[in-house]
Formats: sequence, structure tokens, C-alpha cells
Amino acid sequence: MSETTTERPVRVVLADDQPLVRTALRMVITDTEDLVVAGEAANGSEAVRLVEETGADVVVMDLRMPGTDGIEATRLITTGPTGARVVVLTTFDDDDHVYGALHAGASGFLVKDMALDDILAAVRVVASGDALIAPSVTRRLIKEFTDRPKPAPAAPGRRAEGITDREREVLTLVGRGLSNTEVAAELHISVATAKTYVTRLLAKLDARDRVQLVIIAYEAGLVSAA
Repeated sequence: MSETTTERPVRVVLADDQPLVRTALRMVITDTEDLVVAGEAANGSEAVRLVEETGADVVVMDLRMPGTDGIEATRLITTGPTGARVVVLTTFDDDDHVYGALHAGASGFLVKDMALDDILAAVRVVASGDALIAPSVTRRLIKEFTDRPKPAPAAPGRRAEGITDREREVLTLVGRGLSNTEVAAELHISVATAKTYVTRLLAKLDARDRVQLVIIAYEAGLVSAA
């Protein structure tokens, strides 16, 4: 006799000080079978508390909130014991905040005017262990790096050295914000092969996730803000 097992839904905490944003996200999540709202927070400290209380998998995080802001909340969550991952919702005038959230450990960066279905798709990607950056946000991040003083030489494990020509091609495309599917189409390889290359790059370059690969690609001169 076979036994059927059903995976539990991804538990999501919505952290935004605008009730309308939380309501819109909650309504679309309610209509899904694989996602469930674990709680709602109006500031960073509430988000951290809810993650600890509910064991949430993903936090959809606004950056500008009263009290504990999204950057500090992201840092507390990603360095905490829960293993929860953070998807940041940002606007185009949030460059400094996005830069801070990047280094705080966020795994996804989306713009608030994206379609709600695209935001849900990003939550699923991040919950699966991958990272995702909206291409428009990628360009803003790289410009932010360009406008700052040149970074100090990266540690040996973080330099884009010792990788193959094909891995360098993949790193360049990831640095431009392309997904695995888009990388595969660009290089005429399978999606599974593209994912394998990304996994190898994460290991070789000692990167936590796809977001850090963007930084490495920039520091190696493979991508620019142009």
C-alpha cells in the first residue's frame, strides 16, 4: 500500500508598514496552495519576532519601516538560527537601502511595481534555496558599486580566478541579472546544466547565493553599470 505525502506550504511573513501592501500580498497568497501567510509585521522588530514564533520560511521585507528598519531586521533574520530567507521589496529611490540589505544577507530584490504574481514566483524561488534579483534592481546595484570607491582586492576565495571560460560566461550572465532559464537560452545549454554551473560558481567563489555572485562579477570587471 502506497502512502501519499504532501509538502507543507511555504510559510511567509509580510513585513511592510503600509497595510494596503500587506493586504494585497495576503489576498494573492490566500489564493495559492503552496504558500501561506504566517504573520504580518509593520516594522522590523515585529518581523524578527514573527519569524522566531512561526518558523517562517521567507520574509517579504520592506526596507523603510519605523523603529527597526528592514536592513537591520534582515541582518537579524539571516544570521539567526531559523534559516528563514528574505525577499526585499524596494523602490528606485532606495539605492542606499538596497546596498545595505545586500550585505545584510537578503536573497531576493524586487521592485514594488512588479506584478503580484511575479512577487509570488520570486518567493517560491527564494524558498527553494535560490536567489533572485529583478534586472532593474541589478542595474541599480551595479551602479551603486560604480559610484562608490573601488573595492579592495577580494580575498582569494572571492576572486573570479580559477574558473573555466564557460563558468566565466555564466558568471557574467548572472551578474547581468539573468535567471538560470535565461542563462541556458543565452548559452544554448539545458536549464539543468546552467543550474549546475551556478552551483559550481557558488562553491568555487565561496558565495552564499546568487546575489553575491553579482558582486563578484562586478568586482571582476565582468559587468558594469552601463
